Amino acid sequence: AQSMAASRLSAHRQVLTLRSPAFTGRMISAPRPAMARLAAQRLVVFAQAATAAPPTEERFRLNNLSPQEGSRRKNKRKGRGYGAGQGGSCGFGMRGQNSRSGKGTRPGFEGGQTSLYRRLPKLRGIAGGMPSGVVDFNVVNLNDLAGKFEDGEEVSLETLTKKRLLNPSGHEAKLPLKVLGTGELGVKLTFKAVAFSSSAREKIEAGGGTIVEVPGKVKWTRAAHNARVADPNYKPKQRVSRLAKKGLAKKKVKKNLPAFISKK
Repeated sequence: AQSMAASRLSAHRQVLTLRSPAFTGRMISAPRPAMARLAAQRLVVFAQAATAAPPTEERFRLNNLSPQEGSRRKNKRKGRGYGAGQGGSCGFGMRGQNSRSGKGTRPGFEGGQTSLYRRLPKLRGIAGGMPSGVVDFNVVNLNDLAGKFEDGEEVSLETLTKKRLLNPSGHEAKLPLKVLGTGELGVKLTFKAVAFSSSAREKIEAGGGTIVEVPGKVKWTRAAHNARVADPNYKPKQRVSRLAKKGLAKKKVKKNLPAFISKK
């Protein structure tokens, strides 16, 4: 860098410039020899800065992740007695239920006053454990069917599940289908469901579609059960185990007894 600067310097005025992929230096004017020497020294400093390796930063890895210093503290380990070096009470206080041995107070106990969890209002619906928030149907709107079904196809709980428009699981897997009327229907479809809203029924019939109401699950009542049992043609339903339904139940093998053993 010094030889390059010396070759370019002149007695009147010279502009010195240093350019590199990592650093671009300033343009320095040197009207005098003293200023030219100073510019050459600066060029050497710039060249050293350009050739120096950039500082490497450590990348985040699972082995170097840690909380910020001072953000987490270990719980104080309370001793028992003078030998722990924490005094006679060891941080439990002098008197009271929580300073004695044993379990102490339960979580949420506030000394006898009404606890916070009892002062807060109860939640309604499923959040409060009440059955009013539990759904009774798997619902689908008319706008959900746009572009998913062609003219003349059937819309049922099985076809909706196959096309991944519904994914009933758990409690919802046993619920029937209900069609709601949000949106418009541009094709003629055949709907098989347990229930239809009034707007959905009007739009389906106006579009030339077909509605087939599937009978839902009959609610068990004592009066209906007694009337069903009193019928002379009533036959009780035979219970079949789950293994028998799958064909995995063991069949009972009848043993041939000798003739001299009398069968009781």
